[in-house]
Amino acid sequence: MIHILVTGGAGFIGSNFVPYFLETHTDVHLVNIDALTYAGNLDNLKEVEGHERYTFVKGDICDRKLIEELFEQYDIQGVIHFAAESHVDNSISNPDAFMQTNILGTFNLIDVAKKYWMVGPGVYKEAYKHSRFHHVSTDEVYGTLGKEGLFMETTPYAPNSPYSASKASSDFIVRSYHHTYGMNVVTTNCSNNYGPKQHDEKLIPTIIRKALAGESIPIYGDGSNIRDWLYVLDHCKGIALAYENGLSGETYNIGGRNERNNLYIAQTVCELLDKKHPRENGSYKELITYVKDRAGHDFRYAIDATKIESNLGWKADENFESGIDKTIDWYLNKFIQNKSKSLA
Repeated sequence: MIHILVTGGAGFIGSNFVPYFLETHTDVHLVNIDALTYAGNLDNLKEVEGHERYTFVKGDICDRKLIEELFEQYDIQGVIHFAAESHVDNSISNPDAFMQTNILGTFNLIDVAKKYWMVGPGVYKEAYKHSRFHHVSTDEVYGTLGKEGLFMETTPYAPNSPYSASKASSDFIVRSYHHTYGMNVVTTNCSNNYGPKQHDEKLIPTIIRKALAGESIPIYGDGSNIRDWLYVLDHCKGIALAYENGLSGETYNIGGRNERNNLYIAQTVCELLDKKHPRENGSYKELITYVKDRAGHDFRYAIDATKIESNLGWKADENFESGIDKTIDWYLNKFIQNKSKSLA
């Protein structure tokens, strides 16, 4: 049995990854550490509760002693590192937590892994010669794009928010441990994820939640900011591929090739809600309102996923239209059916 430490597995992407990886890797035991801050929710992992190859540990990756104990107790042979403070608005109002978790937490993890797995620079202990540290990052480290062009693995870093600056720092820490100590690392940078289990504060869940409540749907600026949308399960499949087959020291960008602006997202969600859960009076689109733009709001993100597609054979199974349909069904169940059950 291979024991892999997953960090932040109760968050949005991690809680989609854990069940997927357990199902597709029957020789793996996952140890999931999550601090269960506002973004982590054990309800996201009900489907693996009691699973014989899954262990949950409540804890903070900034707690080095705890990380060391977990490596010893479970004989950790791999790390897949999701844990991060990730909401840009929160990083503007409270950057401290982002610097702690994203920078210090990443350093703790990779440094403990190095000392547990390696004898010295470039020399792994025999039992850990295949051990790998996988760092999950974001396209926001690259800054912003104009109307044309795509982020590539070779794009210079130019983070524009405290969040993206902290993630860029963590990317560099991981890179340095490969080049200095010869650690077996791989990094993936993804575009905007969407799908089941995302925190209610994010754009798509906010649109759905506000619409169903009959409240104004807030859209920053004029809604023209563009993101490349990636269905979360497609991202999880890409992470698994990179963890298993990626070349040590390499970075792989995972993007959905689904560029959409925020206004299109809001209108599409409203149109689908009009069909699936009609409003009593008029369309949900009437609730869309424009609010003051976010400070330093990057205009456009878009990823060139050619490298992971060509080298590892990854391909997104969902386009935006198929993925958003599944996503809305999941949230309707969460916000409508579950509410009905609680009132019964």
